[in-house]
Amino acid sequence: MTPIPLRHEDLYDTYDPYEPAPYEPPAAPDEGGGPRRGGRRPRRRRSRFRRVLRAVSLVVLISLLGGASTYVWADSRLNSDVDLSGLPDRPAAGKGTNYLIVGSDSRAGLSARQVEDLHTGSSIGSEGRRTDSMMVLHTGAHGTTLTSLPRDSWVTVPAYVDPKTGIHHKPEKNKLNAAFSLGGPELLVRTVESNTGLRIDHYTEIGFAGFVGIVDAVGGVRMCVDRHIVDEKSGLDITKGCHTLNGREALGFVRQRHQEKEGDLGRSRNQQKFLAALATKAASRDVLLSPSAVFGTAGAGLDTLIVDESAGLPQLTRLFKAMRKVSTGQGKQLNVPVSGVGVATSKGSAIVWDKKKAARLFTELREDRPVTVGG
Repeated sequence: MTPIPLRHEDLYDTYDPYEPAPYEPPAAPDEGGGPRRGGRRPRRRRSRFRRVLRAVSLVVLISLLGGASTYVWADSRLNSDVDLSGLPDRPAAGKGTNYLIVGSDSRAGLSARQVEDLHTGSSIGSEGRRTDSMMVLHTGAHGTTLTSLPRDSWVTVPAYVDPKTGIHHKPEKNKLNAAFSLGGPELLVRTVESNTGLRIDHYTEIGFAGFVGIVDAVGGVRMCVDRHIVDEKSGLDITKGCHTLNGREALGFVRQRHQEKEGDLGRSRNQQKFLAALATKAASRDVLLSPSAVFGTAGAGLDTLIVDESAGLPQLTRLFKAMRKVSTGQGKQLNVPVSGVGVATSKGSAIVWDKKKAARLFTELREDRPVTVGG
């Protein structure tokens, strides 16, 4: 069996075999004050024994796989081809750490049939590459804050050189996700930095195949919706109520926006909501104590994960633990404050940030102060 590390994609906390099990009070004695007749142990103790046995078995399995070789294998599979070190005109480093988390429309790892089944559209090449979600995760002395940057945000894309033609382009107004299409991860990072004043320390991107694989590996994610949602473009069709979404349904849920009153803002909120539920499921006992689920989740994440050159497993582990904190209510989740939605521009309808509130939010993050701005 190929060694696989205990870590989960967007996102999740890691299992520590040396952490003591939560305290459980001893079972109450029988009415006679002694153990149950026949010498049988209470059911709670048997159940606890089985959980401990599974945990021990997992630790033994990890030991057999070899910790060092597991680490080296996983680290070698990371696609670390994003170089942030040579980017021009970067803001000064602030306090704390900032991760740019991107969900792309990459179809790497998908067959033609899967592309059709997942309603992802045909492969559109590097010049049409887009992002479906962008979030800045800030960690520091005052906790963790996850801020969604709507892909239709109307921003200034800094000057850049077209990687194919070598043509120099002047700064221009455009939608945020256009930066990714025009110049890939590096131009996207520069655009986020120049419009927020935040120094991005690490970049993490996952494509469609990785996302679907992770959701399926954890056995699906339970989500509740307040209405029947049918979206032709994403292929989503779920009724009002609570459902356990598989990978295909989950992808449709986080991608659809045409059925949301606030469009891209509504989609951003759905993405945060789903991310929290996914992180909780991935860190649940059922998943952590199931080798097949752990291995499947880790493998699915590694298959399509793209990171910057300075991001190794230690940085990703810190990222996943921070995401876990957000999902359990120990951090803040918000959208960048906006002043206009569906604003007409030369590039179609866009979202305009509230300059004053957004500036205050990014200043608080940069200086690692408690966040007072809602969004």
